[in-house]
Amino acid sequence: MDRKEFLQKGFGSLLGIATMGSMAAACSRSDVNPTGTTTPSGTSTSTGSTNGSSAGNCTVTPTETEGPFPTKVPANFVRKDIRDDRRGIPMTMNITIKSAGNGCAALAGALVDVWHCDKDGYYSEYGGTGMQSANFTNVDFLRGRQTTDANGLVSFTTIFPGWYSGRTTHIHVHIYNASGKSLLVTQIAFPYDITNLVYTTGQSYGYTKGAQDTKNERDNVFSDGYTTELATVSGSLSGGYTLTHTIVVNA
Repeated sequence: MDRKEFLQKGFGSLLGIATMGSMAAACSRSDVNPTGTTTPSGTSTSTGSTNGSSAGNCTVTPTETEGPFPTKVPANFVRKDIRDDRRGIPMTMNITIKSAGNGCAALAGALVDVWHCDKDGYYSEYGGTGMQSANFTNVDFLRGRQTTDANGLVSFTTIFPGWYSGRTTHIHVHIYNASGKSLLVTQIAFPYDITNLVYTTGQSYGYTKGAQDTKNERDNVFSDGYTTELATVSGSLSGGYTLTHTIVVNA
């Protein structure tokens, strides 16, 4: 089974289990296309979800599958800069964790694991199979762990992710409490206008695959709704990008 077949068939059963608790909320959400703005300097901004901004706007972020390439030993990747040797447009990733059980107050001391593919759509720790032909089983990149500060914030230095067939651009996130109990596995979606800009004009930065073949609304993970999973992304090809996103957990 190759990666695309897994995405089409394997994720269906995984999602049926993983998202059962959040499906009702997910199906009731309405998707919005973010408004992208461009300043004279060339910096673009697309505004994403405002979920978690107040006690009255505090919906637990949907659960999503962590497969097929989860980090095998997350504790080995306690670091802020997760780029390793990967080429790509620099991106700062700011993720805030909020507690739904505490009026969307910041959740300090939570462990936050992130991982995503490189500019060519490949993941470290895996490969050499039909799921991913390029063999990176002995390589580690674009994986990291941080602990939230008093404001519930973790920050990572990374690159703008690429894409692979059957999936839209995304970042995986797994959140644990301070004692190591799993609180949520989810994913972060990107505004299409910025991903399309990177993939169609960023050839000099190594993005040579062209426009992604799957948009958020067609993606088999986000197709049931991605409003609360959509990040705010700002920046430019030459200056790099900043991703800002809030995740609300049931804690």
